[in-house]
Amino acid sequence: MMSAIVLLHRWLGIAFCLLFAMWFATGIVMHFVPFPSLTEAERFSGLAPVDRGDAKIAVADAVSASGVDDATRVRLFQRSDGPVFVVSGRARVRAIHASDGRDASVMSEDVVLGIARGHARQRGLDAARASIAALSDYDQWSVPNGFDRHRPLFRVTLGDAAGTELYVSSLTGEIVLDSTRSERGWNLAGSVLHWIYPTILRSNWALWDRVVWTLSLLALIAALLGAVLGIVRIRMRGRGLPTPYRGWHALHHLTGLAVTVFVLTWIFSGWLSMDHGRLFSRGQLTASEASVVNAPSDWAAASWLDRRPISSSAREIEWFAFNGNAYRRDRSALGSQTLIGAGDASHEGQTRFLSTDEVQGLTARLVAGCDLPSILADNDDYPAQSVVPGAPVYRARCGDVWFDVDSADGSVLQRLDSSRRAYRWVYSALHTLDFPVLMAHPRLRDAFVVGLCLLGLVFSVTGIVIGWRRLRLTFVA
Repeated sequence: MMSAIVLLHRWLGIAFCLLFAMWFATGIVMHFVPFPSLTEAERFSGLAPVDRGDAKIAVADAVSASGVDDATRVRLFQRSDGPVFVVSGRARVRAIHASDGRDASVMSEDVVLGIARGHARQRGLDAARASIAALSDYDQWSVPNGFDRHRPLFRVTLGDAAGTELYVSSLTGEIVLDSTRSERGWNLAGSVLHWIYPTILRSNWALWDRVVWTLSLLALIAALLGAVLGIVRIRMRGRGLPTPYRGWHALHHLTGLAVTVFVLTWIFSGWLSMDHGRLFSRGQLTASEASVVNAPSDWAAASWLDRRPISSSAREIEWFAFNGNAYRRDRSALGSQTLIGAGDASHEGQTRFLSTDEVQGLTARLVAGCDLPSILADNDDYPAQSVVPGAPVYRARCGDVWFDVDSADGSVLQRLDSSRRAYRWVYSALHTLDFPVLMAHPRLRDAFVVGLCLLGLVFSVTGIVIGWRRLRLTFVA
């Protein structure tokens, strides 16, 4: 039995020692440099005030013209070629010119450049040398599935000192992603390697999922076998080192013992990052819950919302359905909005969010016996954040299932059952060390992450040296 464990650990270790070293090294990079994305602050700062005078059609007409029968949200924003409605349903998104109801999808390079330059100008970026680099479904930075609704994407290089690139949706004309030269460089040494994210593999999500899940599982088995051997081979000899080995083997044994707990929990939690519903729930609404949350609004009946005045400083107007009612929210700043609900003739010009009673009305329809929703604390063990900074997030506890609802736009941010709550600890806490006590002390958390990953890297290097020597002995000698 022991000889089989030795043999399996030896050859799995040789096969995966480089992968272990890569994961630990790139984990340090990823801790400080996230994968390129367009943050909500960046997206919103790139919006110009809406020219409501050019918006000739009503929201109900925009929904009708879009052909999206199950529309649940409609947004109005200003593009370089005029105001545009973006109508979103469960599986489709369409853009409609607010001036005449025509299709507003983008194929003209002149329009794309105008959109990119307008966005850059609003953000204070230099776009004097902007040019279109490509039109494609996938590249290294646009492989996440969240962009599927917007493909193909125009990639526009601004030609500025930071090497900024903007990605424009061909379906809606929105900026959906940006990156800088620095972000791209660090991510080539971070996320791309860590997640095994080459475009040719990641563009096929199912294949990528199976490949990385399998590799992570085999790496976990190698680590488990090593832990067993490391403990079994401990030899206490007075004041001497507790190992029967010498040289690199001794260093591998001792550093392995020192980092056993971290390596096992980190590789295990890394494997769980690829769980995707295999062992734990995915935190998604059930079909019946989704039908309640995403119930389409009667847009014609809500047309009176169009008659409410819109501030000249509004940069985005959104209509959405919540618990069977239509709402309109006008956003003039990242953290400021005016929300008007069905039958709500007051609160004009005031920032307002969904109330406890409004949220309770929805959650009561989702699951029977829900408690009164409460506002989520900033330091909650199961955090959730509103799209609008400072807006409260409500948590409704419905027996074993919890729902977190954004008071700013009515979206359900999380569905937490006991399985998903457990996943938060065995994946997120173990893999990113986002334990509450460490999150309260960011520099201490940084030190732990970097220090433990460096120890793991040293341990992996000893395995690489031993593996290389074994291969030379086996195949060269």
